[in-house]
Amino acid sequence: MNQPQASDLLSGLGQRVKLLRARRGMTRRVLAEEADVSERHLANLESGTGNISILVLEQVACALDCPLAELLGDETTTTPEWLMIRRLLHGRSPAEMARAQETLSALFGDETTPRERAQRIAFIGLRGAGKSTLGRMTAEDLGLPFVELRSEITRIAGCAPAEIQALYGSVAYSRYEREALQETLQTHAACVIATAGGLVADAKTFDILLKSCFTVWLRAEPEDHFSRVLAQGDQRLMPGNRNGVEDIKLTLESRAGFYAKADLTFDTSGKTLEQAFEGLTAALRPALAEAGR
Repeated sequence: MNQPQASDLLSGLGQRVKLLRARRGMTRRVLAEEADVSERHLANLESGTGNISILVLEQVACALDCPLAELLGDETTTTPEWLMIRRLLHGRSPAEMARAQETLSALFGDETTPRERAQRIAFIGLRGAGKSTLGRMTAEDLGLPFVELRSEITRIAGCAPAEIQALYGSVAYSRYEREALQETLQTHAACVIATAGGLVADAKTFDILLKSCFTVWLRAEPEDHFSRVLAQGDQRLMPGNRNGVEDIKLTLESRAGFYAKADLTFDTSGKTLEQAFEGLTAALRPALAEAGR
């Protein structure tokens, strides 16, 4: 059996760290601070040139809120049952994997019916896709309450999401986000929710959303995300940041598989607000009717 080259191992490790960081919406500087490693050391790790120690790697895993084994690319080796399940699922098609996930959800007590899910509509996607604007318009059109999840996080935490990240870190932010979602679900049997772009990075929170809501992925081209976020005044993506569009592309790449689990996908690129809302409504109404709303 051919042994993997050290360069291949380091390259794969660096790519997983980079994708996990992008999925959580963390800059390299923020991850370096939370992991208590130098930004240069982290840059070497992500580029596949840093022969990082296992202890430092554990710090990075903690800052990313993931098991160390996930960074190493093998999170299913803890028990014989895990290994057998992994072997059973290995090589299956996306459709087969989706059926397996649905069967397991039913087996372990997912009691939310399709009709109940269809009463709550949740918009997911990167910032700049139109979640808040189109979400508010959809709520008004359907006569439902509109919930901006970021506002609920601010109310519960007593400070804005950016401050939570700066003061307490991304793990604390994820806890507040989950609490805000759970409180929203308990308060509203029917509503429209605009989520933050990084919600999909927390598997537990995203699973709650998928089981409780009819989800809509509002997608757009990276260049459209970039221009819209600039128009919103986000200083992180000002024109001086030459890597802005590339950063968005990487984030989309890291999250696309999660966003794609939505019940409905709608592309807002190349559309005016009126065109986007008209197209979204035309796609949403039959999808909700089919779901039992």
